[in-house]
Amino acid sequence: MKYLLDVNALVAFGIIDHEFHRRVLRWMRGSSSTRDFGLATCPTTELGFVRIVAQTPRYGCTIIEARSLLLKIKAHDAEAFSFISDHHDISYLPGWVKFPKQVTDGHLLELAKAHGAVLATLDTRIPGAYLIPNR
Repeated sequence: MKYLLDVNALVAFGIIDHEFHRRVLRWMRGSSSTRDFGLATCPTTELGFVRIVAQTPRYGCTIIEARSLLLKIKAHDAEAFSFISDHHDISYLPGWVKFPKQVTDGHLLELAKAHGAVLATLDTRIPGAYLIPNR
């Protein structure tokens, strides 16, 4: 199974002192034992990662450092990571999206589906997404 990490899951994975880092790492380690496990990013999640990591003072990163960190993360496990191109326009936005905070979630969910992936998230409010377990 290929999982498109949403921005929060990607940030949690990449930032060691993030409150959900261990949760995401446990899930990845437990799932990576299967042959068909893969992770994916896309333009939206990569840009979101850089934006959040660079604008959050406790992470102490510049845009260049956040970009470099993400590139290192992807290169470290290049076999596990793939990149999903995004050719979806607004017509793909699902009908359940009713509020501005749901727009990116809805977009990522449909993008993942179109590429045979599942959106992996820490957010319980995305219908049809895979909730990374808290074990």
